[in-house]
Amino acid sequence: MDLRLPGLQGLRRLRHPRRWLAATAAVVVLAAAGTWTAAASDTAPPVHQTDRTMAIDGVKLDTSYFTTGGSTRRPAVLLAHGFGGSKTDVRKEAQDLARDGYAVLTWSARGFGKSTGKIGLNDPSGEVKDVSKLIDWLARQPDVQLDKPGDPRVGMAGGSYGGAISLLAAGYDDRVDAIAPAITYWNLADALFPNGVFKKLWAGIFINSGGGCAKFEPALCQMYDRVAESGTPDAQARALLEARSPSAVATHINVPTLLLQGQTDSLFPLGQADAAEKAIRANGAPVDVDWIAGGHDGGDMETSRVQARVTSWFDRYLKDDKNTDTGPAFRVTRTGGVDSTDGAALLRGASGSAYPGLESDPRTIDLTGRREQSFTNPAGASPPAISALPGLGSTGGLSQLSSLGIGVSLDFPGQYAAFDSAPLTTGLRITGSPTVTVHVKSTSDDTVLFGKVYDVGPGGTQQVLPSQLVTPLRVDGTKSGKDVTITLPAIDYDVQSGHHLRLVLASTDLGYASPAAPATYTVTLKSDLKVPTAPGVTTAAATLPSWVWWLPLAGAAIALALLLTGRRRTATAPPAPELSEVPLQITDLSKRYAKSADRYAVRDLSFRVEKGQVLGLLGPNGAGKTTTLRMLMGLIKPDAGEIRVFGHAIRPGAPVLSRVGAFVEGAGFLPHLSGRENLELYWQATGRPQEDAHLEEALEIAGLGDALARAVRTYSQGMRQRLAIAQAMLGLPDLLILDEPTNGLDPPQIREMREVMIRYAEAGRTVIVSSHLLAEVEQSCTHLVVMDRGRLVQAGPVAEIIGSGDTLLVGLAADIPDPLVEKIAALPDVESVARAEGGLLLRLAPGDEPVPGEESTPGDELVSANSPTNGASTAAGAAAAATAGGAVTPAGTAAEGTVSPLPARGSGTAARLLVELVRLEVPVSSVGPHRRLEDAFLTLIGGSA
Repeated sequence: MDLRLPGLQGLRRLRHPRRWLAATAAVVVLAAAGTWTAAASDTAPPVHQTDRTMAIDGVKLDTSYFTTGGSTRRPAVLLAHGFGGSKTDVRKEAQDLARDGYAVLTWSARGFGKSTGKIGLNDPSGEVKDVSKLIDWLARQPDVQLDKPGDPRVGMAGGSYGGAISLLAAGYDDRVDAIAPAITYWNLADALFPNGVFKKLWAGIFINSGGGCAKFEPALCQMYDRVAESGTPDAQARALLEARSPSAVATHINVPTLLLQGQTDSLFPLGQADAAEKAIRANGAPVDVDWIAGGHDGGDMETSRVQARVTSWFDRYLKDDKNTDTGPAFRVTRTGGVDSTDGAALLRGASGSAYPGLESDPRTIDLTGRREQSFTNPAGASPPAISALPGLGSTGGLSQLSSLGIGVSLDFPGQYAAFDSAPLTTGLRITGSPTVTVHVKSTSDDTVLFGKVYDVGPGGTQQVLPSQLVTPLRVDGTKSGKDVTITLPAIDYDVQSGHHLRLVLASTDLGYASPAAPATYTVTLKSDLKVPTAPGVTTAAATLPSWVWWLPLAGAAIALALLLTGRRRTATAPPAPELSEVPLQITDLSKRYAKSADRYAVRDLSFRVEKGQVLGLLGPNGAGKTTTLRMLMGLIKPDAGEIRVFGHAIRPGAPVLSRVGAFVEGAGFLPHLSGRENLELYWQATGRPQEDAHLEEALEIAGLGDALARAVRTYSQGMRQRLAIAQAMLGLPDLLILDEPTNGLDPPQIREMREVMIRYAEAGRTVIVSSHLLAEVEQSCTHLVVMDRGRLVQAGPVAEIIGSGDTLLVGLAADIPDPLVEKIAALPDVESVARAEGGLLLRLAPGDEPVPGEESTPGDELVSANSPTNGASTAAGAAAAATAGGAVTPAGTAAEGTVSPLPARGSGTAARLLVELVRLEVPVSSVGPHRRLEDAFLTLIGGSA
């Protein structure tokens, strides 16, 4: 994971003993490389870069010095890089600042780039001391402005690791005059051990991106090993990290500070900058706060805007240019609609005349439902819930997703408590940290909870965890119960009218260490949710339309499964060798509704799918289709039965899920990127090797041609859908699941989508498609599974299902009441009745078989009366004609009616049925066979659609 920030970050100065600064002779220039020159334009002065290796207390630091030459003295800026990077990462910013009239010094920190030494995580006796020696060197340069001998006018900037060294240098060296740290920490112990919980994934990424434990100071390596093994931070570990944190010198940081913090940052969230602002302002120094759209979890880093603001900050406080506008005291970037010219998401700034903090003007949100809920912490804390995905959000498309507040999250049933608000009658802008008080009781003394607030759309749709942020909390002494106030993650987020908030308290999270021992937690609400609103922060940003972009849920689920597969293994049933070539077999699958003993979403479902089939999964709303697909994708566990894919039982994280691709209705893409770039970014998020993507094969099947090189904003809806299917086909999964792939397409686009599915299956793979377009299913699918009320109604080839059970369409001259429909359903020749547009669909009961030679012919016709005659008399005439075996036109000529073929059951059944309809005084206007899939479907489910 690359923790480097491409933009400028500011540092500021503080005071500290000068005993380190006296020994300037200890800084020895070992080598001075040749001078490198670059001209930005015809008018900009050339920038000279001089590379040097400096020896400081036995460590060699690789440095670069940037100036535009000349004899004029100028302020200096120290630019620090992010963790895992080197001085090269900030070269462009250094060149730009040099052109703006600064002398700029960059360096690779200890253990990074070409510099030697052990990584000390900004150890005051190591990395911080190095900065003071670099300031000594700047003080001796003839082109650097001095405040007094040995004291250069100097500012510092850096991101993440470099932001922390900026703050620390300002606290330890009073020669630093202004700083602009970005996406960094104030207290590293709080960042990696928030509320006593070990942030295991981010900590592991730190060690990995630093080159391994051996690259760190021994005390740090030993501390990490100890905490990673136990899963619980100890007092010694906290003390070690706090000593390397800016908070350790909080009272000494008293220079102008521009704090730039990321909104999409589960490593160093907004609360870190909030603590820094309070401490530095208390010292009397000017402090501005800027919440940018990006962070360590991705998003837009706003590099150009950030760099311009940092430059203005230094112009004001290093060049003493009092006319420079440094921007508002508080600024936050908000996503505010879509640019109509290029389809890109717009970022708009909201600002306030003062920093509002994280608790400004709270609004109380009532939480409804059961106020006491119990849930479990599973053995081994597995499977864990998903909030942020450290390491997957730092580049490209996922960054853009994160800045839009769209991400992947997952909570496992039975492992969390949820409390919902009523739908909001007006929109709500949350700016800060919501709070809630709960009473926690546990069967164990060691309780760890993960608090988060979801934005839930109407009807429970579009559940979004803003910026993928969660608050971990360790609560001791909970066997007897304990009241706890939870401060939830700080966010800036707009909740639309009609949506509601959902407070979730979970027992596990992928990014953190939870107790391994199983336990039961009981949480009782003691207060409603308090949400900060910061009304003094104003913006003209528009609400982001919901259609801008949705990451396919199922595609993300597969990515999650792949991620989880690499980190843990769950116990699964042994493979069934006899099913190794069977794409899917579902056996006696059942899933109850939550908290219900007798209501089933799916019940005793069994069917099998073979290679090369395109299977249509059909059923009315509530039939259990979505629940079945979610169990198939490993998102939820069945209560009974099993699902096997190529002989392997499906469980969350099962390795065989890598052979499954899925697309769920609502796909979206980054509009300013090409189709190919979108797919490459998606595959990168799975963490699988690039060569396994089979990108070219998937694209060939999708048939997008030269359009792949164009920006997605130029695509038609049909092309977007085909790109979404191509995304699901990456890796050429053997089993492809498509939910409503033709939704919103016009007929030509539907035909194109049909061809895509057929081409994919032709190679021996299997496609499962769920769709409401029955006519399209009839043309696309080879086989069908029809479900109703959680049960299997019928399964088999499409032709067999359409042909099974003769169906009549009885046209009605007027609507009839339900009791009369029930009487029709009770007739001896009728198996089921369903209302249809303009009449009734009657499925004939088994009985009369077709008489040889009596199949439908153009001569066997019934008359459909179009004139306003009495329906009963018309039906009587038709019945008489049917009985005689001929075709007649009652009450006039053939011009008064249209004809339909007789049903295949035979004229005897039709005649008896018509007589019975007349007897019941049904206003029949026409009778004829109806054998489309739509009609077979409606008769199979008995009209429950």
